[in-house]
Amino acid sequence: MQLTLRQAATYLNVSETTVRRWVTTRGLPAHLINERLHCNAIELWEWAVENGMPVSKGLLEQARGALEAPSSLVHLLEIGGIHRDVGGRTMPEVLRALVDILPLPADVDRNFLASVLEAREAMGSTGIGDGIAIPHVRNPILLHVSEPFVTLGLLRHPVDFAAVDGRPVNALFAVVSPTIPTHLRILAQLGYALRDTKLRQLLGSAATSDAILTRLKALEAAKPASPSPLPQK
Repeated sequence: MQLTLRQAATYLNVSETTVRRWVTTRGLPAHLINERLHCNAIELWEWAVENGMPVSKGLLEQARGALEAPSSLVHLLEIGGIHRDVGGRTMPEVLRALVDILPLPADVDRNFLASVLEAREAMGSTGIGDGIAIPHVRNPILLHVSEPFVTLGLLRHPVDFAAVDGRPVNALFAVVSPTIPTHLRILAQLGYALRDTKLRQLLGSAATSDAILTRLKALEAAKPASPSPLPQK
C-alpha cells in the first residue's frame, strides 16, 4: 500500500516537513508517483524499525495488509488491460511492444525495462507452452506503482520464444508490482489459472476479453481455500 508523506508523518508522529527532510538526510524510502512522493507501508515500517523510530501500530497493520493475498486476477487484468493485435515479428520487438502498453508511471525507463526482459530471454525462455509466455527476470523488477497489475498482450503474429514445447507464442502476460511478496503471489495465482485447459484454449484462439475474464472468474470461484497449517506434533 502506498502512503502520502502526510500519512507517513502521522504514523511516525512527526511533521510532514520532517518526513521530507528524512527522505534526503536519513534515507527514508519514498517514490515519485504521479509527480508526488509516496511511501510504501512495508518499506516505511522496515525503515522505522531499523532506525529505532517509534511508530504507530496502525503502520504495522497497513504493512501486514500489504502482505495479504493480492486482488483477483480479474481485477489485476482490469487494471493492466487485455490488449489485442500487439505488434512485432521477433521476440525483442514484441517485448518492446508489450512494455509500451504497460500503464506505468512517466518516470519509468521503458527502454531499460525492455532490454532487461530481452536479456532474461537469452538466459532461458519464459515460454511455458501452449503459446503462452510470462516475461520476467529472475529477481523481480519492482516498479513504484500505486497498486499491482497484470497486462495481457495477444500478439498479431505468433513469435518464436524457444518455449518448452517448441510452439510459437501468441499470448504474453506481464506482472507489475511494488513489492516482491505481492509479485510472487501474483505469479502463483497466474500459474494456477494457466493450468486450466479451457483458459489456454481461449488464449490460443485470441478469444474476446469478456470470454477470458469470465473463465478467470469461474476458476477463482472454484479455487479451493488454502489448506490449514498442519498441527504441531
